[in-house]
Amino acid sequence: MRSPLTVHEYGARRGQQHREDQEDMEGPICTPGEKKKKKHEEEEEEKKKIPDRVTLKKEIGLLSACTIIIGNIIGSGIFISPKGVLEHSGSVGVALVVWVMGGCIAALGSLCYAELGVTIPKSGGDYSYVTEIFGGLMGFLLLWSAVLIMYPTTLAVIALTFSNYVLQPVFPDCVPPYMATRMLSTVCLLLLTWVNCSSVRMATRIQDVFTVGKLMALGLIIVVGLVQICNGNYEALTPQVAFSMERTPTVGQIALAFLQASFAFSGWNFLNYVTEEVVEPRRNLPRAIYISIPLVTVVYTLTNIAYFSSMSPEELLSSNAVAVTFGEKLLGMFSVIMPISVALSTFGGINGYLFTSSRLCFSGAREGHLPSLLAMIHYKNCTPIPALLVCCAATIVILCIGETHNLINYVSFINYLSYGVTIAGLLYHRWKKPNIYRPIKVSLLVPLSYLLFWALLLGFSLYSEPVVCGVGLVIMLTGVPVYFLGVHWKEKPKCIYKFIERATYVGQRLCFVVFPQIDPIENEHPAEWTDRSSGRSSFSANS
Repeated sequence: MRSPLTVHEYGARRGQQHREDQEDMEGPICTPGEKKKKKHEEEEEEKKKIPDRVTLKKEIGLLSACTIIIGNIIGSGIFISPKGVLEHSGSVGVALVVWVMGGCIAALGSLCYAELGVTIPKSGGDYSYVTEIFGGLMGFLLLWSAVLIMYPTTLAVIALTFSNYVLQPVFPDCVPPYMATRMLSTVCLLLLTWVNCSSVRMATRIQDVFTVGKLMALGLIIVVGLVQICNGNYEALTPQVAFSMERTPTVGQIALAFLQASFAFSGWNFLNYVTEEVVEPRRNLPRAIYISIPLVTVVYTLTNIAYFSSMSPEELLSSNAVAVTFGEKLLGMFSVIMPISVALSTFGGINGYLFTSSRLCFSGAREGHLPSLLAMIHYKNCTPIPALLVCCAATIVILCIGETHNLINYVSFINYLSYGVTIAGLLYHRWKKPNIYRPIKVSLLVPLSYLLFWALLLGFSLYSEPVVCGVGLVIMLTGVPVYFLGVHWKEKPKCIYKFIERATYVGQRLCFVVFPQIDPIENEHPAEWTDRSSGRSSFSANS
């Protein structure tokens, strides 16, 4: 005979029986930790069931982000601009100061762009920020000047530098033929456009490899220059000689020297054009900026010191290819390394400019400021093929027009104009929306210092070269009637809309492109996108 159950034993046995019955109906009972794990596994399974979306992929990590910045800055500028900087500055010492100051100014600007990039995390860089802050017309003017002249001209200059250095060993005693340089530049552009159309990953890997290559090329110049200095060949760098000048440059000439240097530093803001493809942009975007800008400034300064350790100012001014002249003087039979290294450097620069400038076209089309076809991506490769083709075609047109080196000054002028407007927008945005969440918030001294330098530079540039700077302003202002006719005028005749619709349909069929889909899973935290004090959205409607 069994002894009677106690109250505790009876309760325990009833609980065990209840769990066994429930397990028969629903499966094993889980602890809270097991339930959480099971729920996570179910969510992962649900994610796997959702098909791959047609959208821009987040495939740019910290390393690739750094190589995009470095690769876009270090292109043809360091091999072209030393001559212009020295010519306008009047002495070796002042030229070196201009190079260091150019890096410092780029650092100030990049700090401001880091704040804008994490506060308004949209691809498109200057254009997206100005459109968001000042409205559609201002944003369109930046977009118009960039798409029409700034980026195609810069790409053309880099492509021509690539072809000139590649063909230099073939034509050692003369300038490479006009048609040969244009044809090689076009082939290079078409090849890299195909790569960027095929795969984002392939394009970023090319950028990684060629950025390392160009740093190694500049490292070779620096090492050879330092060896020269250690051997006592530094007479041109002593303060007495470096700052001696036959003519004292005017303030306007110094401003033009800064514009020449700015061409070599242009590209420091290009990671902001692909923010939506950066992994964890709020963390990796500022980190990439903090790493890349100081590194490029040091490399540029040491490269110029290396040039002056073995070349007199007269030799540098008379050279059409500074790096080649440097190699011929110091490397002897190995001098062929220099044109090859420069060619690799510029090849990577072309790839970087194509990658980022196509995203600018993509962003502009998405905002309704360019044809909608440019806002579409390949249904399988997820690359903005129409935008890439437009960038490639515009560059080829610039190549066919004629010589592009004389365009550097007003391209730099437009660059600085857009930088200044964007950073002024940062100050206005802080005043307009003081309570918005800003993961990075730089001191007000940073944008104010940049804008002070910016105003002085552009003012003296206008005074010294009114025609060159005036051309830049005219190019930008031609976008005003285009904006009102193409964007602001909504009641166009039906025949125009039918033509646009038909052209878009044909473009879709030819390029196999569709509009990107919205991510159904990954959502930004509301706290990062809204004014925390009021809960209102910080972003206005599309202009």
